[in-house]
Amino acid sequence: MAWRLLSHNISNIFESMAIDEAIFIDTAQNKKSPTIRFYGTYPAAISMGYFQELEDININKCRDEGIDIVRRITGGKSVFHFNEITYCVVASNNDKIFPNSIAGTYEIISKCIARGLSYLGIEAYLAEGDRTSAHQALGTCCFSAPSKSELLVDGRKICGSAQTRKKGGFLQHGSLLTSFDARRTAALLLPADALEKSDDLNNSVTSIDEHMKRPINVKDICEKIKMGFIAELGIELTEDKLTAAEEKHKNELLKKYKSSHWNMERKEKI
Repeated sequence: MAWRLLSHNISNIFESMAIDEAIFIDTAQNKKSPTIRFYGTYPAAISMGYFQELEDININKCRDEGIDIVRRITGGKSVFHFNEITYCVVASNNDKIFPNSIAGTYEIISKCIARGLSYLGIEAYLAEGDRTSAHQALGTCCFSAPSKSELLVDGRKICGSAQTRKKGGFLQHGSLLTSFDARRTAALLLPADALEKSDDLNNSVTSIDEHMKRPINVKDICEKIKMGFIAELGIELTEDKLTAAEEKHKNELLKKYKSSHWNMERKEKI
């Protein structure tokens, strides 16, 4: 059974979160084949993990710079969506490629992305464990330290991911950095008195452009990552678009993702 590919597009963060969840609902309820999606974010935005508090980010700095803020349905830490590619993988429990565990699914998807990066000449490998104790001051930022099976290049994190498992399936999405500005990221995602930690953040994070001899565009990167999934899993990928049901769910979910009840207070059921 062929998987569905939704090729890279750019939209605001609220619409992107609504699309991801709409795919998740439809796939899990109807036991559909998995979907892989790539997207970018404009304008720049921050997505907070489901369990995070608003105080975990520098909300005044974000407002001053016009940075959108949204709460994800997945866990994990805050992500600055700027100069990055977000991937999304959704599958139902009916699909046997993935184990019924967060850790096992993380490992499989990370291997696919690592295979894709290898086609760019970037040697990525899976982290063996957390390094949170060494990065407590950077703890609210997704890229402060790798979780097990997240991707490192030369000991520095290049891709951060988060997952939720509900409604008979899972949704995993993550941010693959194309470039990285440590000072701006620290200013937005860390308390004001943690700006001096931007050097530590820079030492913990890398990006695709640091490892390329010449510039590469987003379309080519996504093509290589797509090839990584195909080669690693032995699947077929068919390019398609959202179904009518997914479009309907997306439009309904947009109200949630734009609401302060959800983003600020988490007062909405997943």
